Amino acid sequence: MTKVSTHEIDIVKSKNTKIHDVDFDNLTFGRVFTDHMFYCDYIDGEWQQPKIEPYGPMSIDPSARVFHYGQAVFEGMKAYKDDHGDVFLFRPDENFARINKSAKRLAIPEFPKNYFFEGLTTLLNLDKAWVKSGEGNSLYIRPFVIATDSAIAAAPSDNYRFMIICSPAKAYYKGTVKVLIAEEYSRSANGGVGFAKAAGNYAAQFYPTSLAQNKGFQQVIWTDADTHTFLEEAGTMNVFFRIGDTLITAPTSDRILDGVTRKSLIQLADDNAIKCEVRPIKVQEIVEASKNGSLKEIFGAGTAAVISPISDFEYQNTIYNLPEINEHSYSSILKQKMLNIQHNLAEDKHGWRYEI
Repeated sequence: MTKVSTHEIDIVKSKNTKIHDVDFDNLTFGRVFTDHMFYCDYIDGEWQQPKIEPYGPMSIDPSARVFHYGQAVFEGMKAYKDDHGDVFLFRPDENFARINKSAKRLAIPEFPKNYFFEGLTTLLNLDKAWVKSGEGNSLYIRPFVIATDSAIAAAPSDNYRFMIICSPAKAYYKGTVKVLIAEEYSRSANGGVGFAKAAGNYAAQFYPTSLAQNKGFQQVIWTDADTHTFLEEAGTMNVFFRIGDTLITAPTSDRILDGVTRKSLIQLADDNAIKCEVRPIKVQEIVEASKNGSLKEIFGAGTAAVISPISDFEYQNTIYNLPEINEHSYSSILKQKMLNIQHNLAEDKHGWRYEI
């Protein structure tokens, strides 16, 4: 391994690459990682010198507070390579702002912007070969922060580690999914951390999601914790409903994640003269729309899947079927518009692409 330095980051390059052992046509999401990882420790009230080293296990004390009190937040991003070999991120400024918003809610110190972006760009330049061109190919990027203080007292940590790891990816969900509308369990509550990408938010979903999967559904559409009558998110994604020719999605709040894909789709809908309403939406409105034939589409929206169309949903032991998705469906149109921007195949009039 050879050590080099930029003015911001100490770099130890991997002596050998793992890329030749990877079957890029048969990837399981989040199981394969690139050659390098970025990290930066918070000690004595300051972020220390950032580092990039070969990807691998790290040593952490069993008493680290992350294991006991769940002080951990993360982000999900993607890099794309166009047909000329140029690599782009999609709206990384939004991910930077959100991870610090999440960190603040969990009493974690915010990460410096220059370290975040130089860490991203340096890491991606080192592992650029892992970003494959072609629609459907991407490099999933996972920035995260964990509490590393060796103490089991119930208090915020004094020490933290910020990291970025990367994993080559293809489509997260293939085809359509069947969902169960939650009537008992909740994803988040008023005054909680639902708006943050806190690790515990996702752990709390696993059990009710497993119950839904045992019934033959892939995901859960979460409802509000107070009454279970308002629709909020779908699995780990924001959710859109199409009634007639109008898209509807719930407003963000302290219960609902301010998704980057969500806000981008709202803008793309406006760009393409698709009416989109951001308002509370009741389960009963969707049920009635399904019964009278005006419910045309439901789809989840998030970084990993971009758009994941829903074919069926169950509510109160009744299954409701949706029309088949075709090239004229809003989900198909908007997904293609977004992919074209991400892969540098279309004009980026909003300045969302960030070239590496």
